[in-house]
Amino acid sequence: MPENKTPISNASSYAEIGEFWDSHDLADHWDETREVEFEVDLSSSVIYFAVDKNLAEKLRSAARAHGVSPDTLLNVWLQEHVAAEHSTK
Repeated sequence: MPENKTPISNASSYAEIGEFWDSHDLADHWDETREVEFEVDLSSSVIYFAVDKNLAEKLRSAARAHGVSPDTLLNVWLQEHVAAEHSTK
């Protein structure tokens, strides 16, 4: 984020912006906003793989222990495994 402050919240970090909007309502600042246009590219894809039920339960349990979703933990573990596999070749 740039060093300058945002015009409405007068914040200089994303954390400060979040704190400001946790206690303020955009309706109170509507006249300070302006209309913008932007495009969003939602071209990400998901591929599903079958996982044994017992293994999936273990994954869910491990994910809870790590404080992340099972999807996130599985992706991290797979990335680590694939990287290790690739480095040995």
